Amino acid sequence: MLTDRRLLVPGLSWLIATVGVTVFFAIGAWQRRWIADDGLIVLRTLRNLLAGNGPVFNAGERVEANTSTAWTYLLTFWAWVTGAQLEYVVLWTALILSVAAIPIAMYGTARLYGRRYLSAPGAARGVTLLLPLGSVIYIALPPARDFATSGLENGLVIFWIACLWCLFLAWARRDGAAPRTRGSNAALLFLAFVAGLAPLIRPEMAVLGGLVLLVLVAAPLGWRLRLGVIVMAAAVPVAYQIFRMGYYAVLVPNPAIAKDASGAKWGQGWLYLENLFGPYILLLPVIMALLVAGVVVATRVRAGASAASTAADETDEDAGAAAPVTASERLARGWTDFQRRLQRPSTVVVTVVLAGVLLTLYWTRQGGDFMHGRVLLAPFFIILLPVMVVPATIPATARTAIARWRLAAASFIILAVGGTIWWGAAVSQEVISAAGMDISRDGIVDERRFYVANMANENPVTAEDYLDYPRMRAMMERIDELKDTGGLILPSGNYDEWYVVPLRDDLLPHQQQRTTLYFLNLGMTGMNAPLDVRVVDQMGLAYPLAAHTERLTDGRIGHDKNLPTPWVVAESGGVAGGPGLPGYIPALEVRRANVALTCPQTQARFASYKDTWSFTRFRHNLRQAFEFNSYRIVRQPEYEILRCGLTPPAEHPR
Repeated sequence: MLTDRRLLVPGLSWLIATVGVTVFFAIGAWQRRWIADDGLIVLRTLRNLLAGNGPVFNAGERVEANTSTAWTYLLTFWAWVTGAQLEYVVLWTALILSVAAIPIAMYGTARLYGRRYLSAPGAARGVTLLLPLGSVIYIALPPARDFATSGLENGLVIFWIACLWCLFLAWARRDGAAPRTRGSNAALLFLAFVAGLAPLIRPEMAVLGGLVLLVLVAAPLGWRLRLGVIVMAAAVPVAYQIFRMGYYAVLVPNPAIAKDASGAKWGQGWLYLENLFGPYILLLPVIMALLVAGVVVATRVRAGASAASTAADETDEDAGAAAPVTASERLARGWTDFQRRLQRPSTVVVTVVLAGVLLTLYWTRQGGDFMHGRVLLAPFFIILLPVMVVPATIPATARTAIARWRLAAASFIILAVGGTIWWGAAVSQEVISAAGMDISRDGIVDERRFYVANMANENPVTAEDYLDYPRMRAMMERIDELKDTGGLILPSGNYDEWYVVPLRDDLLPHQQQRTTLYFLNLGMTGMNAPLDVRVVDQMGLAYPLAAHTERLTDGRIGHDKNLPTPWVVAESGGVAGGPGLPGYIPALEVRRANVALTCPQTQARFASYKDTWSFTRFRHNLRQAFEFNSYRIVRQPEYEILRCGLTPPAEHPR
């Protein structure tokens, strides 16, 4: 039996470590609080939802501009409940979820090394400490603190990961051979439900959620319970996917099309990895964590082997010979044994680490992101889960070989944890980014430092704060000037000036007097502009026309689409010539774009998200979603005309 002391000391050490790590992370995240420009993109959709325009970025255009569906509706709920300013709703929601993820993850890992670990065969008497390791590594990274309050879904993602980790471990610790109860069945179904939310948390999180569900389905369950697991996991994501296809007419959020999320840029991906690992010498604590994990596993294996050897010496050697079995019986027994072994903590550890590795490989293949460290935070958090805290057992005696091994292992683990804490303190004091405050040749930038430097504001949170960004105040003046006439607003090379393209006289009534703003930074523009102003971007996050162009091979990562300006002039109803057209835009290219836009496939795509939503439109969108998801146009209007078999305009019209 375990003594109270052997349970009390690990619990106290875990509590002290958890409180310390969580408090330091909360302080660091608060000191670096901000809302990113991309975080403000999310809030434009919230404004439209709360205004009754639906889950869209621009009123009248069914475009899903937010990657995380769950994040959008979670923020909408809290904004509706509190009635608070949207920027502060997202700030506090992100901060609370980010900070809460740390103790939840540490709690799950503590249970991994809890009562069953301490009472396992060969467990030594003595004092066991649960020390922070992976948690220190994660919170020490400046990007982890930056994206704890960025307005993006990072906080929700790691919170979901931590909860799934705890639920998955709780399932693995139950006795699979014990009779099932209503409580255990309900817990299993709830686990399946949480795992099934993965694609709504972020699409690529389906890797982790899918692996967890695969383990659950393969475990020894009755067919009814197995069917229940599948239904609980699929109900919400499948229902939303049907809605997405019928409402937006595509299979994935629009940013996934804009960034060609299934594309491959291995070289850029390796640069992105180096951009995170290089500045903080991150390889050092990672190697330390791997060594500590190896020591913990080796200690457990040696203790188990010692206990098994003792038990074997006491076994009766006169056991009778086993009856011969057939090949089919061996196969059946092997499958049954495999199923039983699935419901073990070791299976949970292997599953989550595999998911973290696969997600890291996915982002490396895809090319990473333009924001320093952002998309690697979740995979890194997943990989660190088994070592969020680690056990160091100091035996009461060193007389036996296994006790001496435990003492040596505990000494190494304590030193490793101390070294990691020292590394974390050094990194926290010396915040250095390979990308720096400027956009370097590889396209990666420390996003927070970039905006802080450009606005001279240490904690930019509100959309109003971003009016200090170049061009923004001049933009607001242009919007105010066009409120009665409408027009297309384009950026110029002068930070204090915007070009205005007047609208044609032959527009339909619903197109007249509408202002369209065309700029890359969707967040600051979309949140400062009124909702009756249409805001679109050249890379297509909220603009399907740009999203459906081909990815630029050598384009900046995360900005691989760049729609030429003549397209948006033509599509928004701007004049195709005369003094109203800026000199840098060829009138011929605008006329060509006007012709290219009449391509039947392109017109069908416009209708899919601009036409009035009805049951007939829903049915059409369901059928066409697969086609539109992969539909691409040629960036040059001249060649798009050839692709569609259209008649080009005259080069010199009368």
